[in-house]
Amino acid sequence: MNKDVAATVRNAGAGGAARELDFYFDFISPFGFFASLRVDDLAAKYGLKANWHSMLIGVSVVKVMGMKPLLEMPLKGPYIALDARRYARRHGIVLARDPGATPVDPRPAGRAFNWLLEHRAESARPFAQRMFAAYWLQGRDISNQAVVNEVARDTGLNEAEVLEGISSEEAGRLLRANVESSLARAVFGSPFFIVGDEPFFGVEKMELLEEWLAQGGW
Repeated sequence: MNKDVAATVRNAGAGGAARELDFYFDFISPFGFFASLRVDDLAAKYGLKANWHSMLIGVSVVKVMGMKPLLEMPLKGPYIALDARRYARRHGIVLARDPGATPVDPRPAGRAFNWLLEHRAESARPFAQRMFAAYWLQGRDISNQAVVNEVARDTGLNEAEVLEGISSEEAGRLLRANVESSLARAVFGSPFFIVGDEPFFGVEKMELLEEWLAQGGW
């Protein structure tokens, strides 16, 4: 990448953007999982800080947009599952969970992630990565609090303090606050990326996002 372009992205940002890349995801989104495997490298390539934020598709799609759950949509639902399987094959990702299966409740995982983001920020991203792996690569039920606790322990977190925190009412409040924050930024799906004020939706938009960063916007 041209050094002048890289400096523009870092210092001024594409289209006047800041020096950060905000990444929004839902743990039950296969495309959110796929994006999680690439987003940090993409941000680092252009000197940006990647900020991970959890959202809930059930709130943005079902409650706010008034649509059916994505997999229940006629015509589109089966295509989404097919597209996720195709992406996994293309990239050599072996999924233990079928993208077409009924999703579990992601709120226990979301509560835990947001509590960690507030109190143990350095552990939030490793926890999210392990949670994605538990759901998509191991086929575990992340709606089960015991599974969430096990993932927290596997992340190397202090068991007594953290397990109490991620099960607390505060964790629920933090999740709701971050979901509301995502809606305030017009985030409607997973994955969703924002650089400054420029939004990009979908894992397939990561190539467009990189072109945007490389060229300093247009």
